[in-house]
Amino acid sequence: MPGSGKELLRKEILPYFTQPIKDLLLSLGEDRCRQLEEIRLRCGQPLLLKVGDKDFTIDSRGRLSEDILGGYQVGEEDIYRAIASISDNSLYAFEEEIRRGFITVAGGHRVGLAGQVILQGELVKTIKDFSSLCFRIARAVKDCALPLLPYINSSNGGTSVNTLVISPPRCGKTTILRDLARLLAYGSKRYPARNVVIVDERSELAGSYRGIPQLDVGPRTDVLDACPKAEGMVMALRSLSPQVIITDEIGRQEDVVAIQECINGGVAVISSVHASSLDELQRRPVMRELLSTQAFKLAVILSRQNGPGYIQDIVRWD
Repeated sequence: MPGSGKELLRKEILPYFTQPIKDLLLSLGEDRCRQLEEIRLRCGQPLLLKVGDKDFTIDSRGRLSEDILGGYQVGEEDIYRAIASISDNSLYAFEEEIRRGFITVAGGHRVGLAGQVILQGELVKTIKDFSSLCFRIARAVKDCALPLLPYINSSNGGTSVNTLVISPPRCGKTTILRDLARLLAYGSKRYPARNVVIVDERSELAGSYRGIPQLDVGPRTDVLDACPKAEGMVMALRSLSPQVIITDEIGRQEDVVAIQECINGGVAVISSVHASSLDELQRRPVMRELLSTQAFKLAVILSRQNGPGYIQDIVRWD
């Protein structure tokens, strides 16, 4: 992946945009490029950039403003030129991705889609007449999970501890999980390397493009990309000989069953869940059931108190 924020933007993101938007984004300074998390195109609305915790518009001179009504106005041409570039002018080839509401592009960046949803029965068949796009910029933050290794590895270093990463949206849980996969797969002098499987239902953890991870998840890591979590965990258990399974955003009854099967099979599970606290988590019936099984021995609670990925608390369940 390109080293600087501006280089990443120029090589991996800008090729999908019309020339006016390219020119505007190229005017951003390096610090802004490094902090840029999302680029949102909504037809007939201002181009919005999420930089850190704030949304900005950008004017013709490349100046950022928090004035939501100012700045460059996105047109239909901007939307459809981006869609054509993302899909290589073949929406049919991306039918499954469109049905799921996003397309992952080279570099592991994810483009969320909105428009007219077409149903087949009660299921989403596809999306057409696109009205907005959300480019989420993927970045690996190496060693951000390093402080967790003494907790996640057992005292003798032989096994990993079943761990739940609890976090509200945009607090870095996916970044933490990605780095944990990398660290566990590489190992160290203190901790032996593990065989890791990532079940990446939303193509965010490894950022796979055409099946190949675009982000460093380690040399002993297998990735089941775009695979439903519950099915993927069972598939991994049966065929990939993992020592650790990592997956994102559990919360369904079938996830609970799969996690218990993995743990009963001697495989450690590290996963995340949306919540701001343990109390909030325990108010959900499915998660309350999972916690009552004592399957997880460690909870890591994240917040944005000092930026994304801030470890607010670590709770052990003995």
